This record gives sequence, C-alpha cells and structure tokens, in this order.
Amino acid sequence: MKFKSIRGTKDILPGEVESWQSVEASIRRVMGLFNYREIRTPVFEQTSLFARSIGELTDIVSKEMYTFLDRSEESLTLRPEGTAAALRAYIQHNVGEQSALTKLYYIGPMFRQERPQAGRLRQFHQFGAEALGGTSPQLDAEMMLVALAVYRELGITEFALNVNSVGCPRCRPPYKELLVARLNGLRDKLSPESQARIDQNPLRVLDSKDEHDRELTRDVPLMKDHLCPECADHFKEVQALLHGAGSSFHIDGRLVRGLDYYTKTAFEITSTALGSQDALAGGGRYDILVEELGGKPTPGVGFAAGMERLMMVLTKSGMVPTPDMRPVLFIAANGVTAQQWAFTTATTLRTKGFRVEIDYLQRSLKAQMREANRLGARYALVIGETELQAKSARLKNMQTGAEETVGLDQIERSLASS
Repeated sequence: MKFKSIRGTKDILPGEVESWQSVEASIRRVMGLFNYREIRTPVFEQTSLFARSIGELTDIVSKEMYTFLDRSEESLTLRPEGTAAALRAYIQHNVGEQSALTKLYYIGPMFRQERPQAGRLRQFHQFGAEALGGTSPQLDAEMMLVALAVYRELGITEFALNVNSVGCPRCRPPYKELLVARLNGLRDKLSPESQARIDQNPLRVLDSKDEHDRELTRDVPLMKDHLCPECADHFKEVQALLHGAGSSFHIDGRLVRGLDYYTKTAFEITSTALGSQDALAGGGRYDILVEELGGKPTPGVGFAAGMERLMMVLTKSGMVPTPDMRPVLFIAANGVTAQQWAFTTATTLRTKGFRVEIDYLQRSLKAQMREANRLGARYALVIGETELQAKSARLKNMQTGAEETVGLDQIERSLASS
C-alpha cells in the first residue's frame, strides 16, 4: 500500500521550508518591534473552549471542527483558530497579574474540515497577535499596523485595509431587531444559508458571498450607522489614528467577520492576488471574550493571518525569499584515511559555523565533484592519501574553476577570507 497525505493537507518540503522559515523570521522581527512576545499553545483543547469563544452557531463550530473523544471520554478539538487557546493560557497562568497590558503573538498550524481549495487547507497555518488589558483605540489601530508592517516587510504593497465597527452589547441588540425586521421581509428571496442566519446570527447575512443576497440586502441598515456614543467615538478615533499613521483604509459597513466574539472594531486585509478568496488577515476587538472564558473582565483586540495565503501572494509577486542553503565547502575524499579525515574536518568546521558536506556513499572523486556541483557548493576540497602526507590539498572555486593548493591547517582561514 502506498500512503498519501490526507486530503486538505500539504507537505512542505526542503527548498520550500527554508522560504517559510525566512517569512516566519520576518514576522517575528516585526512582532518584536511592536513588543509582542511569542506564545505556543497545544494543538488540541477542550471542545467547549471553542464552542464558547467562537460561538456554537458559527460554521466553524457547527460544521468544520475536528472533534474527537479521547480515552477518558473527554471531547477534544484540534484548534481551528489561535485566539481561544491564547486566552485560555492567559487566564490559566494569571498572565494579567504580571502586567496590566499583555501583548502576545503566535505562529502555528490550525485545523478545519473545509472544502480544500487554493489557499484554504484542512491543516493550515496562521500567525496572529493579541493585546489584552487595554480599551484604547490606539491598540485597535496598532493591531492593523502590525499586520500591515509584516506585509510591507516582505515587500507586499498591493493590499487593502477594510474597517468597520460591529458595536457592543449595548447597541447591537436594538440594531439586530431592526436588521431582522428588514431581513424577514426578504426571507423568501434569500439563499437558504442566509435564511438560516436570520434566526441564528443575522449580522452574518451582511457577509454573504452570494451576489444575489448582497443585491437584495443592498439597502438594509448597517451597524456603523446605529452605534452608541461610546462605540461611535471609539470608531472615529480608530479612523483618526490610521489617518495619522498614513495608512489608507476603506470603511466597509458589511464587514462583520465570521466569529461571534468581536465588539467594536472589526477589520480585514485583502489582496487582489488571491482571487475571490481574497482575505489575507482579519481581526478586531473582543472586550467580553476573556470574561466569557472564565477570566476577569479584560478587554482585548487581535488578528489572525493565513500563512498559505501569504506564501501565495509572495509567489505570484515573485518575492518568495530564497535563503542560500548551499554548502560553503564540499570535501571530496579518496581513500579510507582521507574519508576519515574528511569526516573529522567537516565536523570541526561545522562547529566554527561553516556549512560543510562530505560524501557518505564511497563514490569516485568524479562523482563526488558532480555532487558538489549539484549542491551548489562554493568550494570543493580534493584530498587523498598523497595530499594527507603532504599536509596540503587542492581547493577549487566551483564558480570560477580556479584552484589553489592550501595547507590542511589553513582551510578555515581560506574559507573565512573568501
């Protein structure tokens, strides 16, 4: 039987992995500039954590989660997103007692049983950030600027920032009543999915990707026009801060995001390079979520971004980082004693920080030189029994073809000066 990877998953092979590592390093560098610190959480949690945080009626919880019973008959779920786990850790370890404001980021795999397509896998990877403890609109604006800074760091310039306010527990209920009344008048004409959402989560009808639904609901009331004074002032300040930072954005009154826990600010970053599934990142404020998960009342704001989608944009733009993983030196050895010397010398040079490779297959010198060329080694050192006795060897520049004789005790110096 020949095994294959599970549908909706993808192997990231050598050659591609190094590009991912370079992108991850850029993400970590930007997060450090904004003083966000990394958190790593388990890939599975209690199912109830996600049901409570994301919302039992969301598509993620009702249709997409990988949930199973362990041997203790406890229901566990592979994490479908990163915020809930980060907040669980924040609450469990009393992180808020250590600092009034906590700024975290994460990079890791998530799991959703969706229909696989370009940029949307069943095991996918996200990076994201959370700022816990502050209600300031400055944190909302910073969260968007952090995400944008990552994309700019990687050379991406074609993206759009869409911003909205989804209100709070005070102003959202009366708005929902107004919205539902209007949607009920359109119910029979809407898609089955939107009809179900009227009763379950009416704001999600505004987020429908069905063009017929969007046309029918073109004139329905929007949350941004029915904000309470506090939410309205908060939203105005967020906009002013983005203007002040020189960041262009578009106010999208239909933007509600797919998770139930958002309050006030919601935002999304899109890219035309992704086609119809154009979201690069999304997030918003969640001032009641920590309390919902059993913690002390703690305001928060965060975002999550897809790594696969980021790599797609970089690929289409021809900007995928390609770190140089070629060996500095390949030692081509002929004879048992020379092979032993090559192994010892390679080990020593590696401890000095040089990338060195040798032959482990007892191939001929000609085959070893072909391997050095295939690997893209900068230099090849050719050594046999005669060279060992003379305590010198030929060092060949594989790019120019130039050769020189070097003493065996001068190899490190020759490589360091090249």
